[in-house]
Amino acid sequence: MSAAKKFPKANCAETIGGDHTARESWHAFEIMSEFVDATEHLKEIIPAVSIFGSARTDPNHPYYQKAEEIARQLSDSGFSVISGGGPGIMEAANKGAFYGKSPSIGLNIELPHEQNNNDFQDVSHSFHHFFMRKVMFVKYASAYVVMPGGFGTLDELMEALTLVQTGKTRKIPIILVHSPFWCGLVDWLRNRLVAEGMVSADDMDLIQVIDDPKQIVEAIFKHYETRGFELSASEREIQLYL
Repeated sequence: MSAAKKFPKANCAETIGGDHTARESWHAFEIMSEFVDATEHLKEIIPAVSIFGSARTDPNHPYYQKAEEIARQLSDSGFSVISGGGPGIMEAANKGAFYGKSPSIGLNIELPHEQNNNDFQDVSHSFHHFFMRKVMFVKYASAYVVMPGGFGTLDELMEALTLVQTGKTRKIPIILVHSPFWCGLVDWLRNRLVAEGMVSADDMDLIQVIDDPKQIVEAIFKHYETRGFELSASEREIQLYL
């Protein structure tokens, strides 16, 4: 009997598929490690406010300057400020907090374009997984402040609204800044989603549109004035399943 008959060649598709399956299994441990590492690194930053907005906004743009002012006032009021750690509005948020009294947090990630870590981070943490980074934005946020932005900004906004609406996270202030930018979207949500029964009218109460930095800070404090910023035991349990 020939060696070829004694030891038949392995099926290439099966070999490749087996290697891929094994790699996916080990990848689950990488995800667990990233989650534990991020939790340990960020657990002391509460109370914090996550600020979102376009990565393409120039420092001379009014949006950038407004985000920097909001972040500075939040920082001076005792809030850590969380951004995506990159350029544009993210940089403005980190910069405002960096020169304020409370920590500036950058949750960084490597992207094919747009993402270069800015220089205004007291605490910087990098992620391999986009979804893990998004969990941390919600997990440690006492409020969301959403500046004008593109698809990524809309993604973060809709995810926050969905998590609060479905009770997968506690109710937090979700504040849209610069009403001329957001009014079309808010009108569409009301005139389409609410009118056609896709969401309830009460769901629109999850959104606030506020343009003045001082009023934004006041709105966040007002939300927590009767309960404080600490999570209750039930809220901590819910947060485990983000």
